[in-house]
Amino acid sequence: MAEPQPPAASGRPGLGLTGFVADRARNSPPASGAQELDQQASSELEQAAQILSAGRFAVLTGAGLSTDSGIPDYRGPDAPQRNPLTYQQFLGDESLRRRYWARNQLGWRHLRRAQPNAGHRAIAELEAAGAITGLITQNVDRLHKDAGSVNVVDLHGRFDRVVCLACGTEFSRDQIAVRLDEFNPGFLARAEANGQIDLAPDADADLDSAELIGSFTVAPCEVCGGMLKPDFVFFGENVPKDRVERSFGMLAEASALLVVGSSLTVMSGLRFPRHAVKAGKPVVIINRGATRGDDLATLKISAGVSESLSRLAARLSKSAGDQVQ
Repeated sequence: MAEPQPPAASGRPGLGLTGFVADRARNSPPASGAQELDQQASSELEQAAQILSAGRFAVLTGAGLSTDSGIPDYRGPDAPQRNPLTYQQFLGDESLRRRYWARNQLGWRHLRRAQPNAGHRAIAELEAAGAITGLITQNVDRLHKDAGSVNVVDLHGRFDRVVCLACGTEFSRDQIAVRLDEFNPGFLARAEANGQIDLAPDADADLDSAELIGSFTVAPCEVCGGMLKPDFVFFGENVPKDRVERSFGMLAEASALLVVGSSLTVMSGLRFPRHAVKAGKPVVIINRGATRGDDLATLKISAGVSESLSRLAARLSKSAGDQVQ
């Protein structure tokens, strides 16, 4: 996403079959919590609890948190190699823009059906207990809000909004979906008939039919006729300054930073553990696989994110409640 380097359940409304293969949100059980953690991870999580219980801490989450909700990530251990569309390509190439919207018209429907998992609920529990200063998420899926988190910075934006780049008018993604269906009657049925469709990160889908993409009509802004863009940060696009400032404010109030499910590959996320270290604050990272910030971590735990957060929430929520009393 950003910069030149390369989501209790709320009952989101379903939109029927979409032909997706990797629909773990419907076909797999929710994360089962700490019972899946091995002895080493359990010991490390106890160390993490000791570090984080010194005071309120900030939380940074990435795509690895939402994989248990059936949403693919870019850089997880099992993620295929991808070349995401850049902001510059979206603006400058009409054919790539058409391809993007055709795929997004399929992919966003899955993202809309996704449900929060145990990790999302654990973070909401920590906030309710007063254990965290706030939550910074690199995810666009809005699952933190659905799980009950309140003080959230959507660093890379939201999948459920669309903005006109000419006049600035904001639309809900539902509104744009209706217009795109009107402009492209029968598109979903033809896409399903074309074969199974794999999910891709950020409301994308692996649709490569030249005929389907080439015949797709992109809807303009109904206010001014300008170019519409999903209201999230593309690769090569800057994160809005107010979001960055609010995120640093959460970190300034915190005694530590907890990073979960992020490879920290892009600078938009890596800046926060770097800032924490410069400020003398401990950084705890929980992620399967290596991250770009491992050398910054006071403690790095390679374990399942949802399971680990469930364990931490049970431990730290009680500690926070005892402190309040």
